[in-house]
Amino acid sequence: MGLFQRFRRVLSAQLNHLLSKAEQPEKMLNQLIFDMNRQLLDVKKSVASAIADEKRLERQLNTYIDQANEWERKAILAVREQRDDLAKEALLRKQEIEGQILQLKNLLVSQHEAVEKLKLSLRELQKKVEEAQRRKNILIARAKRAETAKRMQETMGAISDNSAFEAFERMAAKVDQIEAEVEALGELETSFSDSNLEKQFKQLEQSSQQDTADKLLADLKRKLLEQKS
Repeated sequence: MGLFQRFRRVLSAQLNHLLSKAEQPEKMLNQLIFDMNRQLLDVKKSVASAIADEKRLERQLNTYIDQANEWERKAILAVREQRDDLAKEALLRKQEIEGQILQLKNLLVSQHEAVEKLKLSLRELQKKVEEAQRRKNILIARAKRAETAKRMQETMGAISDNSAFEAFERMAAKVDQIEAEVEALGELETSFSDSNLEKQFKQLEQSSQQDTADKLLADLKRKLLEQKS
């Protein structure tokens, strides 16, 4: 039964090759069905060859049987013609052929048993290939559903991942920080402006006080001069 073991090994190797390439399930299953049918065709050819060998043995056996019968007929003819020497030769030839007939019968029995086993295995293999063909569409549908579920799980996993939300919160905090810095700069600028304005007013007040003091001093000096005169 090495023929069917080879069939399984070839399909197994092809399956492993397709799986290693991680192709799309539909394409992979179609390729497997194609390979199964191709290998099945090869097995059918091998079984047909075994059947042909059986037929050839049957024809060869019938030929030897005809030859044995012919030598027996010749032996009978020789006896009737009182040619015992020829009769003996004919009988020896018949005996030799009968030995070959016995060997062919044994070979034919073995070949017939092998052919019947091959036919049975071929029918079982044919059923498996037909079943695989029927299941192909179901498997493709299941594979597509599994792929959809996988994508959904990946999407849900991405949604449940806190990294995006944490990044969002960090960005919000950064915006708050920028706004706070802008506000602080504005306050500093306002404070600086107010301080500068107050300083200018103080300078004006000091200048006014100085003018008043100068005027008072001038008036005092003028009065003193008037008193002397």
